[in-house]
Amino acid sequence: MHAIDYVAPAIAGLVFILIMSFVREPTRRTLNGVLAAGAVSTYLSGGFGVWELVYPIVATPIVYCGLQSYRFIGIAWLMHSGWDLMHHLWGNPIWPFMPTSSLGCLIFDAVIGVWFLAGAPSIVESRVPSSVFQVPSSGGSGSAF
Repeated sequence: MHAIDYVAPAIAGLVFILIMSFVREPTRRTLNGVLAAGAVSTYLSGGFGVWELVYPIVATPIVYCGLQSYRFIGIAWLMHSGWDLMHHLWGNPIWPFMPTSSLGCLIFDAVIGVWFLAGAPSIVESRVPSSVFQVPSSGGSGSAF
């Protein structure tokens, strides 16, 4: 294990948060609900045999609720971090060519999971005046970017 195995996934999580901060609501929430749902099946051949089916069964109702709630998206990503831990310790890595990939996924998922639990606030809008995100329309009033 090297420092990069811990630092790179955390930085990637922060980059993900920055990119998602540019996505308007409600698209941001819906898109991330779909991404969390896609992560449910990541490990279906991860080395636990039939037990791999337990996680999708448990996680599917959570990610479904995530289509309407950032908190459920956060819970889904933290659940996935737990599944990453299981695979890092006892299963197969998410990327067979990179033994520490499940640990990296755990860190990445935990970083974004905490952000979602906080309501997925846009870090871009909090740093830039709202007038920057206004696009002039033909009616004279600005619409949100």
